[in-house]
Amino acid sequence: MAPPPPAAAEPNKDHLGIILQRLMALHPKAIDLSLERIRALLAKLGDPHLALPPVFHVAGSKGKGSTTAFLRAMAEVAGYRVHAYTSPHLVRFNERIRLAGRLIDDEKLIALLEHCERINAGQPITFFEITTAAAYLAFAEIPADLVLLETGLGGVADTTNVIPQPRLTAITPIGIDHVAFLGDTIAKIAAAKAGIIKPGVPCVVGPQPDEAMAVIAAQAAACRAPLIRHGREWTVRETADGMLWRQGEQDIRLPRPALLGEHQIVNAGTAVTCARNLAGFDIPPDAIAHGLRGVDWPARMQRLNKGPLVDILPPGTELWLDGAHNAMAGVALAETLKILPPKPTWLLAGMLNTKDAAGLLRPLAPLMRGARCISIPGEINSLSAEDLTAAARNVGLAAAPAENAQAAMRQIAETIRAEAASAPARVVITGSLYLAGRILAENS
Repeated sequence: MAPPPPAAAEPNKDHLGIILQRLMALHPKAIDLSLERIRALLAKLGDPHLALPPVFHVAGSKGKGSTTAFLRAMAEVAGYRVHAYTSPHLVRFNERIRLAGRLIDDEKLIALLEHCERINAGQPITFFEITTAAAYLAFAEIPADLVLLETGLGGVADTTNVIPQPRLTAITPIGIDHVAFLGDTIAKIAAAKAGIIKPGVPCVVGPQPDEAMAVIAAQAAACRAPLIRHGREWTVRETADGMLWRQGEQDIRLPRPALLGEHQIVNAGTAVTCARNLAGFDIPPDAIAHGLRGVDWPARMQRLNKGPLVDILPPGTELWLDGAHNAMAGVALAETLKILPPKPTWLLAGMLNTKDAAGLLRPLAPLMRGARCISIPGEINSLSAEDLTAAARNVGLAAAPAENAQAAMRQIAETIRAEAASAPARVVITGSLYLAGRILAENS
C-alpha cells in the first residue's frame, strides 16, 4: 500500500495529542505509586509483559538515561534488535517507545493507546501506567532481542517493576530526589530504587553513598542476587586517550564517550559492565567502543549550533542545553563546565516545583555571571519565574525573571554585548528535561 501523502500526517498528530490528553484525565493524580492498577490492566490485555524478549531494568537518581542510551548503542552495533522504554520525552511522546531501533510511529502508537483505553474502560489509572501498558503491548508484538526498561520514579512501586525475571538489573547513583514520593533520606530512596532487584538476577551497581550501598546490599542478599559493584567488582577511570574499564581479569581500553562530562565516564563504565554481564549476549569490545562514540542522547550537554535562540545571541556565543534537574546533576554539570575553556557564562533556568532548586543551582552559582529564570511552558508543576529567581538569588546568583526563553535570551544577549564586548561568551540552559524539550522544539 502506498504511504499517505504528507498532509495526512498532521491530523494523526492532532489525534495523538487528543488521546494523550484523555489519558491524563483517568486519574486525579499525575503520580500515584502502586502496581495494582497496572497489573489489573495488563491481566485484561493478556499479560503482554510476560511475553517480552530478555529485559534489562535500570533505576537510579542520576545517569540511568545515559546508561541506557550507551547500552542501546552498544547492543545495536553488535547486531541486536533493541526495544527501549524511557521517560520523559523531550519533544514528542513517541520518543518514550523505541521498537527494534526506531521510534514508534503515530499510527501504531494511536492504535495501542486506544486499545488500552478501551480495555481499561474508564477505570482510574495514571497516565504513566496506561502508556507503559501500551509499550508492553508493542514490545510483545514486534520481534526484538532485548528490551531496555528505565524506571519512571523510584523502583519498587514503579510501573516498570512488573517484570518477574529480568535478565539483568542496574542501579545508577542514588541521591536525594523525589522526596515527596520516595522519602527524605538516602536510605529510604535507596530502598525504593533497590526494589527492582529480583531473586537470582545479577545487579550492576554504580557509585553509591555508603547509606545507599548498605540498603542495596541488604536487598540483594535477601534476594540472593549477585551484585557487580563499582569499586569492588568493576572500575572505570579516565585515561589520557580515553577510558579504562576493568572487571576481574578483564581490561578494556576504550575511547571517551561522545557525551561530555566526567560523570559520563562513570555512566559509560556502568553500561560497559552491563554489556559484559548480560547473559546470552555477545557485545564485544569493538561494538562497545563504537557504541560509546556513536551514542545519541539529546539534552545531555548538547551544543546548539543553529536555530532561533542561537540567532538571538552575539556571533560566537556558545549555547549549551542540559537536562540537569537535581543536586547531583547540578554538581556534575558544574564539573563539566569547569573542563571547558573559560568564558563568561550565563544561565537560563526553568524547574519543576517538585525539585530542589537551591540544590541544583548552588554548585553552578560560582561559575555564572548571571541568570535569567523562566517558568516551563505548559507545565502545571513548573516553578514560577519569580520563585526560581528567589531561589537563585539565595545561592548567590545575580538572577532576574523573564517571560519566556526568547525574552530571557534577548536579555542575556544584551548583557553579553554590554559586559563582554567582543569576548567569547557561553550560555547554559538547564533545570529540567521538560524545559529541555520545550527548548529543542522552540529552537528547531
